Amino acid sequence: MFNKFMAEAIEEAKKALAEDEVPVGAVITHRGKIIAAAHNLRETLNRATAHAEILAIEKACSILNSWYLTDCDLYVTLEPCIMCAGAIVNARIRSLYFGAFDPKAGACGSVIDVFRLKELNHRVTVYAGIMEDECASLLTKFFRSKR
Repeated sequence: MFNKFMAEAIEEAKKALAEDEVPVGAVITHRGKIIAAAHNLRETLNRATAHAEILAIEKACSILNSWYLTDCDLYVTLEPCIMCAGAIVNARIRSLYFGAFDPKAGACGSVIDVFRLKELNHRVTVYAGIMEDECASLLTKFFRSKR
């Protein structure tokens, strides 16, 4: 089932790529159904916080009319940064599934692991490397075009 949802996140990342944004896509599921989808829009919106995860969390909160996303899972094509990892914890998301690792800014083990900080009051189950090659190839394609 998680490949189906990651495939949808990849479709969101492709939208970002078409808009000349860093190709990261995210979807949030609730009880096995997608309730929110988003992709990076930092350049388009000129907002440092317009990461796919943040935008998807905002949509999910609006749809559920709650900031508690305890019955929700997040699928994202790139390992979340520290800002997004914090938002995931604060939203009380149950599980995180991510594709490509981010050795420069990843907050799920690559640079730091926010989800292993025992001082935090919420635990997120993390599944890494889901459809990693597909996710990473979009990023590689984007950054090669910028060189």
